[in-house]
Amino acid sequence: MASVKRKGILERLEAGEVIIGDGGYTMQLERRGYVKAGHWTPEAAVEHPEAVRQLHREFLRAGADVMQTYTFYSSDDKLDLSGNAPNVTCQQINEAGCDIAREVANEGGALVLAGVSQTPIYRDRSSEAQVKAIVKKQLDVFLRKDVDFLIAEYFANVEEAVWAVEVLVTSGKPVASTLCIAPTGDHAGVSPAECAVRLVKAGAQMVGVNCHVDPTQCLQTVKLMKAGLDAAGLKAHLMIQPLGFHCPDATAEGYIGLPEFPFALESRVVNRWDVQKYAREAYNVGIRYIGGCCGFEAYHIRAIAEELAPERGVLPPASQKHGLWGSGLEGSSKPYVKARASRAHWETLKPASGRPLCPSLAIPDA
Repeated sequence: MASVKRKGILERLEAGEVIIGDGGYTMQLERRGYVKAGHWTPEAAVEHPEAVRQLHREFLRAGADVMQTYTFYSSDDKLDLSGNAPNVTCQQINEAGCDIAREVANEGGALVLAGVSQTPIYRDRSSEAQVKAIVKKQLDVFLRKDVDFLIAEYFANVEEAVWAVEVLVTSGKPVASTLCIAPTGDHAGVSPAECAVRLVKAGAQMVGVNCHVDPTQCLQTVKLMKAGLDAAGLKAHLMIQPLGFHCPDATAEGYIGLPEFPFALESRVVNRWDVQKYAREAYNVGIRYIGGCCGFEAYHIRAIAEELAPERGVLPPASQKHGLWGSGLEGSSKPYVKARASRAHWETLKPASGRPLCPSLAIPDA
């Protein structure tokens, strides 16, 4: 499917525009019965394209400026290891992911972002050639499909992320890279500041973090990245796409080390007001690409769009069915519900979990 000519990601960021990313696909599709937990491979793009398409449309309606291809973990080594789809190839997944994202993007003027992620084959410097070959194979599909820009995301080791970026920049398209790290740094102990420097020197024009930790920890990590870039005299646009779960008790392994992962995380879900606070803090830090990862649903993306509407000058279509700061409750016949139609109520609320015998924090397994 052909792309529609529109302003590119770098042109928009360099003009000071706030770009809203989309939310999480894999965990939502698992809950809806289209993805198998464990290896989390994306064969749903081929087996159930209507499910992936629906999620794209929900994010677009909520205000997302970017449709990211559902190609997470779509490498031959990962698909072979999983055994989830013996009759589906990674090429088919990558092609379908690009086609679905482009179809929906064209419905609302969004950009298409194609991504590669960490590989099971990564070990150390000895695996560089193999990792780069895997990334190149995905990149070839992305170029044929003429996506708008590229991302190396969900890398726990900056070394592997740098290799991916080095391959992606050969395309001539804008390249982003986000790591799934905490403020403590990557799995090899490289600090967020140094990680950012290495990614930019490799050619990434947008850098940041995604997944594994919550908005608070992601913001802390991006602040450290920004400080590292400033100290090195380097420039890059900042990105952030955190978890949609509160996990202050997570270790450097992130939420996968929590005993609730992955089937009992619902009590940790961030609410729309948490997301508005996160979006404002991200903007104040200087981050201009703001989205979400696992746990972020369409209403969370709408919350980002609503919080930053004064800066962006527009509300998303989904806001037609949502009163800002609960204003829709003003029409309630119940006075105690009507009293909640105020920003003060929702900003100061301390939500109850409804689980009197459960702790507020867990002891991580990792």
